Amino acid sequence: MTEKTMEDVYSALADGIDAAGPEKEALFLAKTVLLLANENPDTDRVCELIRSACDNLDGMRSNSTS
Repeated sequence: MTEKTMEDVYSALADGIDAAGPEKEALFLAKTVLLLANENPDTDRVCELIRSACDNLDGMRSNSTS
């Protein structure tokens, strides 16, 4: 993913969070992850990326390699 496409995805995610509002933000994020995970048959990789996101809350980039 290029820096530009990463920014596009980040922007779409931020817009979704804003649209959901604080009371439904967590639900929106959970649904988003589940929809994206449904597109990736590698469950172990999906779980690895979720753990990476949790471990890297101070930055946008994952420590994991693709």
